[in-house]
Amino acid sequence: MRRTLNVIRLQMINRQTFIWVPLIILAGATLISVLIYAMIPGDSPKYGGGGQAPLWYFFAIGLSAMTLTFPFSQAMSITRREFFFGTMLTAVLASTFMGVLFLIGGGIEVATNGYGVNGWVFYLPWLWEAGPLGAFVVYFALALFFFVVGFTGATIYKSWGLMVLTIVWITLALVLVGLVYLVTRLELWGQVGARIGDLGAVGLALWGLVATVVLMGVSFLAFRRAIP
Repeated sequence: MRRTLNVIRLQMINRQTFIWVPLIILAGATLISVLIYAMIPGDSPKYGGGGQAPLWYFFAIGLSAMTLTFPFSQAMSITRREFFFGTMLTAVLASTFMGVLFLIGGGIEVATNGYGVNGWVFYLPWLWEAGPLGAFVVYFALALFFFVVGFTGATIYKSWGLMVLTIVWITLALVLVGLVYLVTRLELWGQVGARIGDLGAVGLALWGLVATVVLMGVSFLAFRRAIP
């Protein structure tokens, strides 16, 4: 366990990747969103997706955690198992940090009535309908999911190369298109929409965590073949 925790310290050597760059992206996205809200006439609530920017960045963090840090860890005689679990723990901590930041942002928006312009970046009603804890689960699940997707993609690349990675992405895209076609052909969009509404944001986030665990399993299996 001590060696696994040392992997967290290894990943956090460059704090820009896990802390400062996400903070800069979050602050920049918020400032730009508020400026845009201020230019929109009317007093009705204004919602935007600028807060998603640092969550998408977690995809890049997952990539770099594998491609940049893994070779260095092997030179330090860290086992693959220790590196994998230590990196996943780092992702959980970083996702928790991001979830807390989003809660703080939502609290600021409530206290200031949307920064004085009735503009909302973090406090989106559908995400907060289950309260602060529910909103935290959503933001945490999204950040962790994007990280694991990036890490898994980098692991497949390190294990089998660019061609296999490309085939995997194309296959996933074809499966997604096939599902959309099937739902459209059977006229099931109404039922799908109703099901999503019943699950709510928290329910979808929990299913997202299930998908994240599955991806972790895939990356763990592929990780044994990864070339530093």
